[in-house]
Amino acid sequence: SSIPQQLGTRPIPPHSTCARTLSLAPAMAEIEALEGFEGLEGVDEAELAKLEAEMGGIEGLAEGDDLEATLADVGEAAAEEEEEEEDLHAGMEVEEHLRDAVEGSLRLKRMLSRDDDDDTQPGKKRKLGDPVKAQKVQALLARWGLTSDAVVKHVLDQSSVDEVDMITKSGYQPDKFNQMKSVGEVFNRYVSEIRERSMPGGAACDAISAFKHRWKLDFTADKMLRVLKHKDLRYVLANHDGTKELKDLIEEAQATEADDDLQTASALPENMGISTIGRFMRLELIDPLSDACVFGDANLTFALKLAKHRKALGHVGRVIATTFEDLPTLRERYKEIDQSIATLEENYSEVYHGVDCTRIAIDPKFKGMEGSLGAVYYNYPHSGAIQGFFDGHPIVNWRHENLMRLFFRALRSFMKPGGIVKVASNMGAVGVRYSYIVGGGIENEFLHVETMPFLEWHLHRYGRSYGDKRDVYKRP
Repeated sequence: SSIPQQLGTRPIPPHSTCARTLSLAPAMAEIEALEGFEGLEGVDEAELAKLEAEMGGIEGLAEGDDLEATLADVGEAAAEEEEEEEDLHAGMEVEEHLRDAVEGSLRLKRMLSRDDDDDTQPGKKRKLGDPVKAQKVQALLARWGLTSDAVVKHVLDQSSVDEVDMITKSGYQPDKFNQMKSVGEVFNRYVSEIRERSMPGGAACDAISAFKHRWKLDFTADKMLRVLKHKDLRYVLANHDGTKELKDLIEEAQATEADDDLQTASALPENMGISTIGRFMRLELIDPLSDACVFGDANLTFALKLAKHRKALGHVGRVIATTFEDLPTLRERYKEIDQSIATLEENYSEVYHGVDCTRIAIDPKFKGMEGSLGAVYYNYPHSGAIQGFFDGHPIVNWRHENLMRLFFRALRSFMKPGGIVKVASNMGAVGVRYSYIVGGGIENEFLHVETMPFLEWHLHRYGRSYGDKRDVYKRP
């Protein structure tokens, strides 16, 4: 079955709650803990993070190693990285407040270009990694007899130290004789499942279940929340921050008068809370004044449905429809594309072609749109097939995971407070796994609030494009 993995931004209590909503809250806890130390008052957060990264290269230095040579290597690697970063920024006009949004794409480009340089310049030194983790990885590879398997080593290198420790203690042995998948694919799936154990799961997950998982609440709290009315439940979901007992917050919510501000979120205050919030999410009752943007909609059928939906509800916000392909390519694939564009423009929508959703911070089409998007949609994301490889192969899978990370990194500067991001995916997808969607959002300071079945979504009936041979026989 298919589910929309719905995500959004919520730096302040939202005016509307929708599935898979994530919060933009600055992560300053680590910096605030340093305020009492002498001489650190003026340290910039970015400089501190960079210093920690540089110092990470000398952790685990064994007795007898040349400390001066190691420090020189770290300094040289840092200088090379800074020079490469300046080269990548050169010729790109990126405003200061958007540099963070595009940094992920630049870092990925830097990593790939460094690999090419290492092939052509064998004498060039690589940046030092974590020697303790490297020893653990080599020990696992030796235990499994896979020291020459570059794919398994790649999966271990991409795992965290905690995950490597968990694999070591579990006594896991990868299946080397699987008739359907390579040992690298089998092991990559196992590591992905380890990460997903700490997530709410890929099946349907309502707003209370997601909230309970986020705050690590027990079954008693779940029962208390499920009997609340709409007004009270929305108040608790918006104001709970862990500093007050849930029971006290519920009493505070019940003592609060219902808002009479004619906003959608204030409707039906005495109805059952969880079912009413679920209806909001499924009926697509979004902010009528904010712009909505659709990414990766090749044949523009979803954008058409959204534009008609907003027009019927009397919304005044624009629908911005984007495609990754250019217009000539779309005309070759979809004979109806010109008519679709004309219909969208008649409904006061805008259509942009050749848009990379991971690089909108440097796309001139999105200049001046910061903080203006109230809803964003990305249905069935995919980073593209590679001939000879399945989606589950670790080397291909890495591209899908980074697609979601860079998408949310680029998007967070453009989201309006209280906005939502909805991503539709198959529950059992092995390409863009649900954990990549949820994890990519959480890494970029979003909060997951719900997963709902795709067929329960009001906008599910549209002529999806596939970008492959399925377009011939599956499209209407």
